[in-house]
Amino acid sequence: QVQLVESGGGLVQAGGSLRLSCAASGRTFSSYAMGWFRRAPGKERQFVSAISISGAGRYYADSVKGRFTISRDNARNTVYLQMNSLKPEDTAVYYCAAVTSQSITREPKGYNYWGQGTQVTVSS
Repeated sequence: QVQLVESGGGLVQAGGSLRLSCAASGRTFSSYAMGWFRRAPGKERQFVSAISISGAGRYYADSVKGRFTISRDNARNTVYLQMNSLKPEDTAVYYCAAVTSQSITREPKGYNYWGQGTQVTVSS
């Protein structure tokens, strides 16, 4: 089992940047593919990005492609989401998720473990 704790959210002006971190407990972080999702008020949970165990495979939602970068540091048991050129529509609670899988998925159902989320607010 793994526990996930997100950090790095906050209030930023449009065009600004934030870096989210997700720290995982346990010694098997390198066995988990990781994902980032977000939920805006009144909307469904939305896929943002995912990264494979090795870090070689990365997926991005079209809405964030070219602006967000996912990465992981298996030695630190941490996955990151660098968010640049932020827009007001990026405002949401951001969640990281983990699954013991060699493949990566955009589907929330494919993830076994979830963090509690961190709020990102982008002002116009």
